[in-house]
Parts: sequence; C-alpha cells; structure tokens
Amino acid sequence: MQYKVFSVQPFIKGIFVSAAVLEKEKAVMLKKPKKIKLDVGTKAALIVSVFLLLLMVVFPLINILSRAFEATGQEVFANIFKSQVIRNVIMNTILLGVIVATLGTIVGFFLAYAQVKLNFRGKKFLHILALVPLITPPFAFATAVISLFGRSGIITRDILGLTPTLYGLPGLTIVLTCSFFPVAYMSILGMMRNLDPALDEASASMGASKLRTFFKVTFPMLIPGFASSFLLLFVEASADLANPLVIGGDFTVLSSRAYIAINGEYDVPAGSAYSLILLIPGLIVFIVQRYWGEKNSVVSVTGKPTGTPTFVESRIAKFFLLVIPVFVASFIVLIYTTVIYGSFAKFLGVDNSFTLNNYRYIFSGVGYDAIIKTTTMALIATPIAGILGMVLAWLVVRKVRRGREFIDFLGMLGLAVPGTVLGIGFAITFNHATKFGDTTILPQLAGGGAIFGGAVAIVMVYTIRSSPAGQRSGIAALQQINPAIDEASASLGATGFRTFRKITLPLIKPALLTGLMFAFAHSMTTLSPIIFITTPETPIMTQKILAEVDSGRFGNAFAFCTLLIFIVLMVMGVINLLVRGKSTNSVNTPIVRA
Repeated sequence: MQYKVFSVQPFIKGIFVSAAVLEKEKAVMLKKPKKIKLDVGTKAALIVSVFLLLLMVVFPLINILSRAFEATGQEVFANIFKSQVIRNVIMNTILLGVIVATLGTIVGFFLAYAQVKLNFRGKKFLHILALVPLITPPFAFATAVISLFGRSGIITRDILGLTPTLYGLPGLTIVLTCSFFPVAYMSILGMMRNLDPALDEASASMGASKLRTFFKVTFPMLIPGFASSFLLLFVEASADLANPLVIGGDFTVLSSRAYIAINGEYDVPAGSAYSLILLIPGLIVFIVQRYWGEKNSVVSVTGKPTGTPTFVESRIAKFFLLVIPVFVASFIVLIYTTVIYGSFAKFLGVDNSFTLNNYRYIFSGVGYDAIIKTTTMALIATPIAGILGMVLAWLVVRKVRRGREFIDFLGMLGLAVPGTVLGIGFAITFNHATKFGDTTILPQLAGGGAIFGGAVAIVMVYTIRSSPAGQRSGIAALQQINPAIDEASASLGATGFRTFRKITLPLIKPALLTGLMFAFAHSMTTLSPIIFITTPETPIMTQKILAEVDSGRFGNAFAFCTLLIFIVLMVMGVINLLVRGKSTNSVNTPIVRA
C-alpha cells in the first residue's frame, strides 16, 4: 500500500496558496501530465549539461570502446560462453557487487535510523565516524585490515594465534562494505530527516504499532533512497580497482582483469572488451532501480513539517537497533587508530618504535607537491560536480519528459564506467589535440605537454566521477517534494532556473551537501581513472600512496592517509557551513553535519 501525502502547509516565500486549489491542481496533474515548456534558462542548462556529459564521458568512452572490436577484443567476446575463466570473472563481479550493495545499504540504514529515531550519547560522534571511510583511499583501508587480521596480523597472529587469509571475497566484502556504506548512510539520512513526523502521529492515532507504522508508512517513503543507494554501491563495488589489486588474491573481477590486460599485457582491445562486459550488470541494476523506485515513489515534503519527532523509547528495541551501529563504529575506530598509529611507527607490527620520518618524507619534494596539487584540483572539481549533479536531477525529475531516462543514464555513466577504462579513454582522447579537418576543436588536455601538465583532464575526471552521487541524491530528494511548489512559482512568473535557484535548491540542501562532500572526498581518494593521465607536473596523492604500499613502506602510506583524512575533514566542515547558510521559515531543511 502506498501513502501519498500532499500539501501540509503550502507557504512559500510569503505567498499563501489554498490547500483546496493545490489538491485540485494535483488531481488534474495526476490525470494527465502537462506538457512542460522550457524557458531559455532551462534550455541553456540542459544544453550545457548534456554537452559536458558528452565531452567528459561519452566521447572518451566511444574512443576506448571502439578498440574492443579489434582482434583480441573480439576473442574475449567469442570466449564468454566458451571459457570458464571468463564466466567466473563475470560471476565474481556480479556476486561482489550484490553482496557489497546489500550489506552497505543495510548498514547505512541502521546508522541513519539510529541518528533520526534514537536518543543516545555519542550520536554526533557516531555520525562523524560514519563519514570517515569516505575520506581514505580504499587500498590503504585494505592495508590496515591486512595488518590487523591477515596471516601475520597484529590481532589474528600476535594476540589470537591464528593465521587466516583475507585475500579474496571475504576481504573484499569487508573492505568495500566499510568503504562505501557511508554513501548509503548519507542518502538515507537526508531522506529520513526530511520525512514529516505528522505521518507517524497519524498512524499512531489510528492504533498502529511503531513496527507496523515503519513497514506501512516509513519504509515506502524510503524506497527511492534504498534503490539509489543500492545502485551507487553496486556500481562502485563492481568498478573498484584498487582493492582487488591489493586484497583480491585469486578472486578476479572484471575491473582488475581489464587493468591487467591494459597495464600488464598491453592489450587495450582486450581490456576494452572486459570493460564493455562490466557495463552490462550496471545497466541492468539501473533499469531495475528505475522501475522499482518510480513505482513506489511518494511525496512527503510540501512545506514545513508540522509533526513532532518521536524517538524509540524501549530499551530492548534500542539495544538491538544499536548493535550494528556500535559494532561498525568500533571497527572503524580500530582501523583508523591503526592508520594513525602506523604513520608514527617505523614498521607496524615489526618495529613499532616512534618516528617522524614518515611525515618528513611526505612533506619533502614530490610528496609536498602532490598534496598541494591534489587538493587544489579537488577543490576546483567539487563545486562543478555538485552543481552538475543537482541540475541533472532537477532536469530529470522536474523539467524533461522525453529523453529524461537517457539523460539520467548519461549522467550515471561517469560512475558506471570502470575507472581504468575511463582513464585510458581520456588518455587516448585528450593526449592529442582533437581536430576536425584543419580546425582544432579541443586542445591537448592530458599526457606529455598538456595544458597545465594534465590538470584540466584530471579535473574533468574528478567531475564526471563525482557528479553521479549528487545526481542520485538529488533525484531521491526531488521525488519526495510536491511538484505543486514549482507550479506555484511558475504561476507567479518565475523562470524555471529562478525557481530552481530560489525554491528547489534550498529544499534539497541535504542532497547538495551529500553531493559536494562525496565529490571532494571521492576526488581526493580516486586513483584508477587518473593514473593514466598524470604527469610529472601533476603528482597525485593516491598514486604516491599506492606506490608506497607496493614498495612495502606502510609507514609512509599511513602518513599520507592521515594527512588526507585531516584535509578532507577540514574541507567538509567548510562545505557544511557554506551550504547550510541561513535557515528559512518556509522550509525545514535537514542538515548532514560533518
């Protein structure tokens, strides 16, 4: 059963609109969708957004995927149904994606539910802990897990006397779930804070228990958030490259197989063929998410929420609801204590004596240059990615009727395409000036002699890889907002873009905040899509960290990670202050505090 809640308090910018008129307009709208005419500003936003998507993802994708139909690429396609090895790689990828997406969404929900529905000490601290995994390179997280729980781990061998192996599916599941669940947590948290408590009050007044209220009222409202989170986590886990290389062992997935084909075997066609196969499960999940999410979408935000928030008071219920959050928080504290402690140790687990040599190394020469340039490029890409994601969400949900599914899918390609393939696509596409006849259309942006040493190409990769998170969060938030709000603004003569800037954007501030925070953290920690376009003039922190891990210098890698955590936390705090701005009287906007 679906619950659709319409206007509760239609008070927008001092303009009163009667509830009866809104209900009448809503009924007409539900019977037959109106043909939306796009004003000049909206058309310009649509054209610019589509152009950027074509430039930053479709153009490189066409260039790299065109290589998949060369000789060795055709062999990969021909052996899909003949080779058991290739079938195992495909099944491993799907299995890993489904497990991580499911577990990550569940963990994110329990943490979000604890924040909204439970009163307990340490709530703010738990919130901060839930965001920390976003801001550390995942292969550094994997290194800490191996140092603690591997065959020679501090806990497993030195304390428990065990020698287990985490390489393969178990280790990947632990590392990827802990790395990516904050995406689900932030998305679901924003939606739960946006729900009107009056719905729970109405259900309780009719005699429904809190458990029945959750499954019949709250859960249907959260379905778009669950579906969006599952999609994001699935494509993230499926396309992740760093963790399979560090902790994957013999559990080969499509991303690592494509990387080996391109970087180890120097076989670009075969690597491109593997990446094309990797797009198929992502596309299937996207279609399922669209059908399931839209079929169960509801409206819950029509103005200022009028109910009083209620909390779970039963001690037994609170205990069981806090088991998962407390366990996850404890595990995160353990992992990052290891990272910080390891940054001051000569060799963690072998020689734990205190030293500052690790920090002296990263602040000298190339290490310092990598810190400055990586942070600068991430700061440039973050607002571009955040605004692009929100504009795409607004166009898909509110403005575009024909072709909105295509635009939505186009925006998600930046995350669905494996980073390795996107990076090689950028290297092939922008390593030389793009010409049409004798006219230069695009200058050289990557590789040797590039503009700003490849910085432009790196910013483009940061942008296109980060904007889908804001896009999905924005779509989930807009699906909860009554379209009559936009119609009221349009009826008073406001343009579509002014309505978006003055009314819609303040309503979806939590989604914008999610997009901006994810964009900066993702830019600072990404590796696979930029490793092919970095130059000596543009050293990247994640590239330096991976080099230290490969060389066995864990102390230097942990020092880089500790500094990266500090930088990202500081910038996320600034973003929170800038986006939050002044509170309004018309909209009660939930804020994700970092």
